[in-house]
Amino acid sequence: MSQTQDVAILVPGKLHPHAVERIESRFRLVRIERADPALLTDAMKAKVRGIASSTVIDAGFIDALPKLEIIANFGVGYDAVDAAHAGKKDVMVTNTPDVLTEEVADTALGLLLNAVRELARAENYLRAGKWRSEGPYPLTKGSLRGRSVGIFGMGRIGRAIARRIEAFGLPVSYHNRRPVDDVNYAYYPTLISLAEAVDTLISVAPGGGATEKAVNAQVLKALGPNGVFVNIGRGSTVDEDALAEALANGGILAAGLDVFADEPNVPQALLDCENATLLPHVGSASVVTRQAMADLVVDNLIAWFEEGKPVTPVRETEHVQARR
Repeated sequence: MSQTQDVAILVPGKLHPHAVERIESRFRLVRIERADPALLTDAMKAKVRGIASSTVIDAGFIDALPKLEIIANFGVGYDAVDAAHAGKKDVMVTNTPDVLTEEVADTALGLLLNAVRELARAENYLRAGKWRSEGPYPLTKGSLRGRSVGIFGMGRIGRAIARRIEAFGLPVSYHNRRPVDDVNYAYYPTLISLAEAVDTLISVAPGGGATEKAVNAQVLKALGPNGVFVNIGRGSTVDEDALAEALANGGILAAGLDVFADEPNVPQALLDCENATLLPHVGSASVVTRQAMADLVVDNLIAWFEEGKPVTPVRETEHVQARR
């Protein structure tokens, strides 16, 4: 019998089935409908030592589980978890970086190409029989040729996107909280200065208060009427009203979005914009990548309870030590 077999792991709400299967085979699986302290029984409070989740885990839920040691988050972004509070309570938080990096970067380039060259609209034109009845699809106003690309967030995914942009023969610049030592791209200390220097902005920024509506009307105006905006990071980083207005009024040329502030609710103003390519948060949504993410969630739990050290701790909880 595994030494983790008696460790209770709570799964609130939905989680990838592969992760659930592996948890059930290695731990004592406990499930509740959602991360609500009111759903926790006294037995759960006394036994649960880990959480595996892809939902909001707030301070109140963390405090309701006195034996909690680790929260294994499904996703590279972990703004749904109050990691700062977890760190103060000596609770480890992990995420799933690297395994989805290349998939998300691929999606970002797909969004950029669709936004600039109207590929989805051209396919719909063909499927509607218009190529036969009306002739060739109209020439697109946009092109990748001659563009300069700015990346908001030069982390793992930002770097992977930058490599792809370079392969397209385009110059890359970036804005980050601070310069990255081992990249040679031009750094801009503010997002507005980056937007002024480029005509294509790709956001890979994480969510949270520091980035809330960072891409605002001023940034979009700086991008200009030939500007293209792509968001593969978090919807909360964008002022969606300002973006819809810029798209509708010609303030920018086009946008490609995979994330939204209130998913799955996409603002009607964005749905009305024909120059917006909109995807239902599918950046990492392939079978192979989601299974790799599920594996990393469980690998973090196993490493924590068997070795006292997780595979991918988040920055806010790197100091947390395993309990003995």
